[in-house]
Amino acid sequence: MNLNSLDMAVFCLYGIALVFIAWWVSREKAGHQKNAEDYFLAGKSLPWWAIGASLIAANISAEQIIGMSGSGFAIGMAIASYEWMAAITLIIVGKYFLPIFLAKGIYTMPQFLEDRYDHRVRIIMAVFWLGVYILVNLTSILWLGALAINAITGFDMVYGLVFLAVFSIGYSIYGGMKAVALTDIIQVVLLVFGGFLVSYLALDKIAEGNGAWQGFSILLAEMPEKFDMILDESNPNYVSLPGLSVLLGGMWVMNFSYWGFNQYITQRALAAKSLAEAQKGIAFAAYLKLLMPIIVVVPGIAAAMLAPDLSKPDQAYPEMMKLVPHGLLGITFAALVAAIASSLGSMTNSISTIFTMDIYKQMINPNASDKKTVLIGRSVALLSMIIAVVVAKPLLGNLDQAFQYIQEFTGFFTPGIVVIFLLGFFWKKATASSALAAALGSFILSTLFYFLWPELPFMDRVGLVFILCAALAIAISLLTDGKDQEKAVDLQGIEFKTKTSFNIATVGVIMILIALYVAWW
Repeated sequence: MNLNSLDMAVFCLYGIALVFIAWWVSREKAGHQKNAEDYFLAGKSLPWWAIGASLIAANISAEQIIGMSGSGFAIGMAIASYEWMAAITLIIVGKYFLPIFLAKGIYTMPQFLEDRYDHRVRIIMAVFWLGVYILVNLTSILWLGALAINAITGFDMVYGLVFLAVFSIGYSIYGGMKAVALTDIIQVVLLVFGGFLVSYLALDKIAEGNGAWQGFSILLAEMPEKFDMILDESNPNYVSLPGLSVLLGGMWVMNFSYWGFNQYITQRALAAKSLAEAQKGIAFAAYLKLLMPIIVVVPGIAAAMLAPDLSKPDQAYPEMMKLVPHGLLGITFAALVAAIASSLGSMTNSISTIFTMDIYKQMINPNASDKKTVLIGRSVALLSMIIAVVVAKPLLGNLDQAFQYIQEFTGFFTPGIVVIFLLGFFWKKATASSALAAALGSFILSTLFYFLWPELPFMDRVGLVFILCAALAIAISLLTDGKDQEKAVDLQGIEFKTKTSFNIATVGVIMILIALYVAWW
């Protein structure tokens, strides 16, 4: 696929506009010095539409667009469960988790862990998250983004890595969370437009010019197996999506960890004007998640009909992009880069927030001024990106499936993290020692199951380890103390009642999900 001069002009215009808008929305009034709350939490001023759009822009990157489209090619619509189950997870997070975080007035997830447990839990988890965010998430987004650009344009991998790093830092490092969140509006508009365009053209191609709906009907009729939402054990892809575990098992643990207790995601909601505004943003993001399969999965299923002989499933999305005419191709390419850049900008901002607020301000310079704190945050964002560029190829260059690298590594720790937060929220007897035991037990148990029970599906392993870690944490709490903890969350003082608009949105999400799963069970 070749981008012509018109495509490149469109793409360059997008890049220039994004950097300018990021600078413009981040500017300060004369005489005002940007402080830590401004830089890391956008001055707690984000409106609902910015929160919802930024949540999706941070979430959707190359691994989702290329990887999930590839899974659509190989597996079918069943992979959409990752998106659709995330929608209901967001609603739960908005109603039950977010009120606790906002009531605590925290900047970071480790900060909450100190408020609820003790300083040891905060520092250990801060160091853990920094390692994962830099060496797993940031590195993977960069590498997979460069791979996507290489597949579409032939641009050399090294140049792709450097370009993505410089571009994302260029628009996010100065303004911090405000620049990231408000420019994500542009990113999401591009992402949705580009995704719908690719899906429309692919389906129209199937229908031989008779429209996308006709093409979708043909796809349903000729490839019905691609629309099985719940796979049975005879399906060769059962190990990836093990039947009802998708609805009732380990996926809930993975989703709660990602959407509820992940600094990279939750920081947007922490920056809201108010709890009600944050919940509206969460609901908006939930509806955007319902749309995502149309953008990232349908092109892959269409490719299974139009180009069934692709050597690798991950070639499906780039192959479908070939249907886009020049000019619009530039916009579609910009949408892909937008998804990658927004995820990179969001990740570096979260890394800088955790390091600055949980490590630097706690252990190095507790009395640092706001000016010094913001400077450290910017420096850490830049340094983390440099590290990710340097280690990307050594870590990921020899892997066939880089996305699997993310899932497998984080899956060793996810069950313990969810146990720590859920017990911290809703069980007053949970102790700091039980939290540390859950974190360590998650890694040990996951490792044992990985080597001793390799045929156990990844998702089932996550669910089983979660149950065992919860039992371990409860047992340790009861045996070592057995009484309500002084730092336990006082749920009586937290407002869990939601507004009518949020409740209506919740019913809408549930009804849509029921209809989708009933239709394609």
